[in-house]
Amino acid sequence: MKKKRGGSGGANWMDTYGDMVTLLLCFFVMLYSMSSMDMEKWIALVESFNPQAVTEQDPGGHEVSNNTTQTTETEQQQELTQAQVDADIEKLYQSMKDYVEQADLSTQISITQGSGYVFVTFDKTVFFDGDSYILRNDGKVILDHVAESIAEVSGSVDEIRVLGHTAQEYPDKPNNPTVDRFLATNRSAVVTVYLQEKNIIDPARLVSVGYGQWRPVASNDTAETRAENRRVELLITGLDVENGIGDDIAQYYTMRSGEDEDVGEADGNSQVSDEPTQTQTGSGQEG
Repeated sequence: MKKKRGGSGGANWMDTYGDMVTLLLCFFVMLYSMSSMDMEKWIALVESFNPQAVTEQDPGGHEVSNNTTQTTETEQQQELTQAQVDADIEKLYQSMKDYVEQADLSTQISITQGSGYVFVTFDKTVFFDGDSYILRNDGKVILDHVAESIAEVSGSVDEIRVLGHTAQEYPDKPNNPTVDRFLATNRSAVVTVYLQEKNIIDPARLVSVGYGQWRPVASNDTAETRAENRRVELLITGLDVENGIGDDIAQYYTMRSGEDEDVGEADGNSQVSDEPTQTQTGSGQEG
């Protein structure tokens, strides 16, 4: 007797199998949605699509993208008024001035205040020995106090420019440019790095400059006056919230693209005039 053939074919099992796989997929999607994503893996995924999305840590230790940080900072700046910025710069000046007086450092540190900025001059011996650019431990203590004062008003700071200077050794012979420039630049860079590691402000607002012997504040005729020329300075400028071009960072990109025809107005530090440069001739080593 012949057996009866089955239904419409042998592929019906695939329908059941497909339904089961679909249900399993939905189940695992549900489990995944209830779990917390590994932040490191998420950041790696984001950076794989956008390599420029460099990450950094927020105050709570969580990693966030620079894009988010910059957006938040911009929003905070938009909420600031010029009166608040000016008050913060005044607060910074008073805080640093009080510290210098209390620590009896007035012979080594001088502080002046101008329209929208604070200018701090440190005698070379505060931070460095001889021809060295290794930061002294007592210099670190001073920078710690400076960093604390800046951190309290960091939202109002446009830029911190660290300036390195040397003195010429001989009146009739210029310093060796390599030694002169590198020593001044290395000293300013060391101070800049130390402040950056304090995480008190966006690193994009920290700038180090080495002038060498070319912006003296005294003659180089005597050991005493040469000592005045060996110095490190901080020029801390406040935001100009009414500037249509933006803060110092925005101005950099605007000027770089050539969109701003008036470079003079685009300079975030145009409010601060440089001291007259005394062109002198000096030696291979710092005097």
